[in-house]
Amino acid sequence: MTLALTQSDFRAHLKKYLDQVNDEDETVYVTRSNQRSVAVISQEKMAWLERALKAKEGSLEYAIARDQLIKSQVLPDDKIVESNDSYWNQF
Repeated sequence: MTLALTQSDFRAHLKKYLDQVNDEDETVYVTRSNQRSVAVISQEKMAWLERALKAKEGSLEYAIARDQLIKSQVLPDDKIVESNDSYWNQF
């Protein structure tokens, strides 16, 4: 789940929202009065994002980082491809 808050609400309940980021893997978006927003994510989630960006696509490290990001619902899960036996039946 993602939370969108005002800067004053975030400041007033800072501990609560930081606990949600760490304990419940929430992402918190804080809108500020100057039309700029920030996102608060856990250090672990940030580390997996950085690893995925730095890794070569197709490498084991990329696959592991991508799986972790899917698990934490940062990326959508891969679609399940249904088996098509017609290819194999020709043999």
